[in-house]
Amino acid sequence: MAQSFSLEPKAVGRIETPYRRIVTPIPVPESLPLFRQLHACEPDAMTGMAPVIWDRAEGCSIFDPYGNMWLDWTSGVLAANAGHGRREVVHAIREQAGKLLFSYAHPTEVRAKLAARLTEIAPPGLDRVFFFTSGAESVECAIKLSRMHGRKAGGDRKTRIVSFANAFHGRTLGAQLAGGIPAMKEWIGPPDATFVQVPFPDGYVCEDASFEVFLRSLREQNVEPEDVAGVLMETFQGGDANFAPEGYVRELAAWCRRHDAVLTCDEIQAGFGRTGRLFGFEHYGIVPDLACFAKGLSGALPLSAVMGRAELMDGFPPRSMTTTYGGNPVCLAGALANVELILAGNLPARAERTGRLLHGKLQDIARRHDAAIGFVHGRGLVAAVHFVRPGTRTPDPDLAFRIVESCVRQGLMLFAPVGLGAASIKICPPLVIEPGAVEEGAELLGTVIEHERRRQFQQ
Repeated sequence: MAQSFSLEPKAVGRIETPYRRIVTPIPVPESLPLFRQLHACEPDAMTGMAPVIWDRAEGCSIFDPYGNMWLDWTSGVLAANAGHGRREVVHAIREQAGKLLFSYAHPTEVRAKLAARLTEIAPPGLDRVFFFTSGAESVECAIKLSRMHGRKAGGDRKTRIVSFANAFHGRTLGAQLAGGIPAMKEWIGPPDATFVQVPFPDGYVCEDASFEVFLRSLREQNVEPEDVAGVLMETFQGGDANFAPEGYVRELAAWCRRHDAVLTCDEIQAGFGRTGRLFGFEHYGIVPDLACFAKGLSGALPLSAVMGRAELMDGFPPRSMTTTYGGNPVCLAGALANVELILAGNLPARAERTGRLLHGKLQDIARRHDAAIGFVHGRGLVAAVHFVRPGTRTPDPDLAFRIVESCVRQGLMLFAPVGLGAASIKICPPLVIEPGAVEEGAELLGTVIEHERRRQFQQ
């Protein structure tokens, strides 16, 4: 059962630093009618985040209407890579909104500009770009393209999509069939045998990170290489910020080439600088056949994209894969400005530098609390701190949740724990975060962990 944040206002005393300001109880008593209104009108599925009313955001700061300011360690949800509210993005949106709001699939200059820019900065092999609205839509497109290729290459037999245990690719039907979290698929009913999962080589849940595990898992599920239309892999697994070993991914890419299977990298969280590279798959020294993007591409607007090899992307005839809002000119204009900010500011390199500081601080915390922290994973400006019951590998979602709740009350914005057993705290600030903000956030996180562990021992 997912935990919910308390709506009981709690005062922690006035907090005033360069990056945080808390001057009211949290949640703010005056905000409670708005929460009650939302709860009365929306389904329960929309609850579960911190009880903070987001009023505006700038850079790495989030403001409510009541005088409070949070240091953002979420980027919304890994979307505001270039920082919140960048004036260049806002200007581009306003300028485009004054001319054209909607065009369906009809050509626009801004679509041509963004498509050309993306194919220019992507490595050779990602030659075409197809715009959608959400990350899940881009995954659905990749599955469709993989299966289309499989049917052409191997007929009715070559339809299997291989993905990984604990993977998350979105909440639509195809994306969840490809996902690796069984509880999220219970609503679907009987499993679809054409979607199979293999262990992800994270070195923790799957300690054997050799490629032989991939091959053995397919054999155990009676999947022959000739059955596989495509392999879908998150560049890093979102919930726990897990990266596969470089050698494993190189072997996987070679296996896909040998067996004419489409390799798709889900870059929805990893793309556009988050990991310290412009594209996360660059860490592995490969170029996938298809790559799915969203979040960091647009600067938090509803826009996603699939990029891939021309022979794959050109497989459907004209008008057969159009999408109503995918090429929305306002979103495209904002995305173009956002991409230019990422490139001009060399934000991937900045994420790598600042990420070294972040991971050093988190490893220090893990060493001090090694009995309660199972692992710290990540790269660049994405990390996950996984909490376990003392001296075990059993996830401790209660401890993780209490830590998040306490941090939010003290001005450090985090989202609810995710990942293995819902016991991982995800850390993913905007790539423009200053070193001082990393240090302050890490100091607060360490202090809160210490406090909550003392409480744990006293109970």
